[in-house]
Amino acid sequence: MADSTETSPEVMLQFYRMLYPFKSIFTWLNQEYTPKDLFTHREFAFTLQGDVYLRYNCFSNSDELKKQVCALNPTRFEIGPMYSSRPSERKLARSVKSGKLFTPLKRELVFDIDMTDYDGVRTCCTSAGICKRCWAFIANAVRVLDAALRTQFGYHHLLWVYSGRRGIHLWISDDEAMGLTDELRRAIVGALTVIEGGKEMAKKVNVRGTGTKSQPGELPPSLWHARDEGSRMWYRLMDDQECFLSEDGWRTLLKLVPDKKIVDTLEQRWEKQPGLKSSKKWDELKAEVKDTGPRNFAALEDIILQYTYPRLDAEVSKHRNHLLKAPFCVHPKTGRVCVPVDPNRVDDFDPNTVPTVMQLLQELNRAGEGASWENTSLKQYVDMLDRHVASILDDVRRRERTKAALQTGIFELICISLQDLAW
Repeated sequence: MADSTETSPEVMLQFYRMLYPFKSIFTWLNQEYTPKDLFTHREFAFTLQGDVYLRYNCFSNSDELKKQVCALNPTRFEIGPMYSSRPSERKLARSVKSGKLFTPLKRELVFDIDMTDYDGVRTCCTSAGICKRCWAFIANAVRVLDAALRTQFGYHHLLWVYSGRRGIHLWISDDEAMGLTDELRRAIVGALTVIEGGKEMAKKVNVRGTGTKSQPGELPPSLWHARDEGSRMWYRLMDDQECFLSEDGWRTLLKLVPDKKIVDTLEQRWEKQPGLKSSKKWDELKAEVKDTGPRNFAALEDIILQYTYPRLDAEVSKHRNHLLKAPFCVHPKTGRVCVPVDPNRVDDFDPNTVPTVMQLLQELNRAGEGASWENTSLKQYVDMLDRHVASILDDVRRRERTKAALQTGIFELICISLQDLAW
């Protein structure tokens, strides 16, 4: 936890003035160097000291945004959609006389994964706590979702951002994702949602097609990668978390086994072996399931999915007008900066080594007069965002060239047709 000085108003103001990468954030949101509606019609919301909340702010460029952030000195700020009109002019846009509407038009497709949703399966931490051990759940979620969104939906511009405390956010900036309606966003979330229900560990995985009493439905191909990723981390997870060591843990496991005979056998055995490790219990379960038919084998796959599959905060993703904390904000409880995470190295990421605002200011002070974020440990993370932005801009340029070529081709066809008519 951050102490009171870590995120004091004085410290935060220094952070915004000297370290926050406003220009990189602007170019990322705007998808161009020259301001356009993607930025100028974008909503920003500020949380001020004392939990004062200011919505529907908008800005013409990064300098305006920085000026207002430094003037308000918020504890954090959030980013919303691009609206049909500037958010500050929404009342005029809504007026009957104007004939205009104030409605969200574009917004990154976003996802939120919170570590507290894993409290039913992790044993190392609870509530807001997070460590390198339980980060393995988040790392697996990143691997599974990143692959699914790229291969199944064709998205390319995925920015993963550590939330600063106990989770991770995802922003998808592909043009197709930006224009998704709320209905389509709900459909994507539905397709990616596997774990359902509350925090109690009843059976929550119901993804198989229609089967019979002895023959279960097939696992959808879209979940094969998630199953394989979960299987790869399964023994390491059991050894690390010992989720079946306690009586509550192994009884929860047996609730997910459909064969009563197997359940009774293991229950009697494990009651006499209170110290039997989780991996040993799993091996014994597999041995009992062997040669008993596909229904029990499918149950083992579903158990692995239930313990390892990403737990999504679905409401965050369903609506274009949802607000999400901006990257590089400082979490007020920890003092840590919300930095990008490389999905290819997510297993190496340790939330407890993410720089705090005070650490960055000390690095800045040691670097001397004229220093910037480039002279601190924030540089690697800003560079990561800038590489992400460069990829988006390349895509924008390709679309513009394709559109120009298409328009040129149509014009030439019209000219040829007119010449034919003249003859």
